[in-house]
Amino acid sequence: MSDLITNNYVALQALMSDTLFTTGFDVSNALPDDMVVSTVCDDALFDTSTEEFVYKGDKSTGILFILRYPEYPYFSPQAEDAFVKTISALSLRPENVAIVNLANPQNPNEFKKIMQFFKPTKITLLGVEPKSLVLPEIPHNSYMKGRIATVFNTFSFEEMFADLNKKKLFWGEFKTFITS
Repeated sequence: MSDLITNNYVALQALMSDTLFTTGFDVSNALPDDMVVSTVCDDALFDTSTEEFVYKGDKSTGILFILRYPEYPYFSPQAEDAFVKTISALSLRPENVAIVNLANPQNPNEFKKIMQFFKPTKITLLGVEPKSLVLPEIPHNSYMKGRIATVFNTFSFEEMFADLNKKKLFWGEFKTFITS
């Protein structure tokens, strides 16, 4: 059998499960600019892209949801269903808000970079502790107004599934936050 020789990043990713290091070829030229590939990390399949952040939806609306789900690209199936129902009740859709999962290894966990890239005016932290983004402490189901954006800190959907009281507290404050 002959040796397989290629510099196609996608082919190498499909054929190999190990970490690869280049020996001189430029992987940035191996992919078209608009191509999205996936990588596996901790049993979760994450999207990747050539942009600074990998996200879902539309960042131009100014509404950003930040979460940290290591097991899923964005939400667990149950959490995604709850998320869609929640924002739909306020006349929003997943397509017209931005959703970023900080568990994706490509996404920087730096608040300054998040603000520069997304330029949000309303940020909801879904189970992400403000301290992890070097923000001041914000109690759950409350928000902090900044110069540019207001940050709403709340529980993850899994925490709300486990405690109905957390869900009720979230809904009351979230409606006020989004409609203000």
